[in-house]
Amino acid sequence: MSHVEHLKELHGLPAFDFAQFAGKRELPEAGAAAWWLAVEPYADPPQENFGELWDRFLDSVDPAGVRAIIVGQWGEAYENDSSSIVRRLVDARDRLTALRAVFIGDLEMEESEISWIEQSDVTPVLDAYPLLEEFGIRGGTGLRFPAVRHEHLRRLRFEAGGLPGEVVRGVAAGEFPALEHLDMWLGVEAYGGDSGVADLAPILAGGRFPALRHLGLRNSEIQDEVAAAVAGAPVVAQLTSLDLSLGALTDDGAASLLGGQPLSHLTRLDLHHHFLSESMADRIREAFGSSGTEVDVSDHQTPDSWGDQEWRYVAVSE
Repeated sequence: MSHVEHLKELHGLPAFDFAQFAGKRELPEAGAAAWWLAVEPYADPPQENFGELWDRFLDSVDPAGVRAIIVGQWGEAYENDSSSIVRRLVDARDRLTALRAVFIGDLEMEESEISWIEQSDVTPVLDAYPLLEEFGIRGGTGLRFPAVRHEHLRRLRFEAGGLPGEVVRGVAAGEFPALEHLDMWLGVEAYGGDSGVADLAPILAGGRFPALRHLGLRNSEIQDEVAAAVAGAPVVAQLTSLDLSLGALTDDGAASLLGGQPLSHLTRLDLHHHFLSESMADRIREAFGSSGTEVDVSDHQTPDSWGDQEWRYVAVSE
């Protein structure tokens, strides 16, 4: 199964493909769907561009009732960055008064590799929508996220083959008093993922995001270092779920978790896609599962080898 797929829902609302169904069937109520907006740049005959689709969408539904928007392909995403999408969202802020959730970059591999998606500074969306509760981004190339304050954001998600350290530091320096769910795919350095555990320090210290209950630090080639840092991190005491999945976690990282602070208060510990030995996976299940924590150590990976060299890989990179 691919780890990069089109969203099926956002903000508890089912995704609805506006471009495919507008004019062909009755549209749902504006607030009853997560409106999926995307164009096919290689269609023959050519279809409307994203600007035309956006205008038609705002003219076809009641903008004041729209609660969730998912932006898929807006053109050739590896050539045209998301700044035009950000600008359209910002310009429509006085019309999209009920908007509570936005996801930018919902492209599958067949449309664009995740690290080919050209992003931009997406924080103007947060400034334009002070009541936004969910914000998600796919793709780390060109992504910028300087430190901001937002009073109502509850869920923040970054999916990337390489999440820039500048973005991680921007998140860590931000002020999000309502943030409950933070998920970051850190990725690999070859695709721009140049953050280190020091960049995570303000988050791991606890108290930065007082409402935080779920922390995902995923898809990292330095997953052992991340696990070691998390094992002694004060923030863990306030969490109910911890996700270190999709990365290059080995027995060393797992041993750090076993030797660290108690995790018995967690309802879920997700380590799937890992390089643990069978014996270590059993130790993790026994140590943490016996307390009632749901533990996922599925999707065992085998290192690639060349001579006496071994390579461990994250689930999503290019």
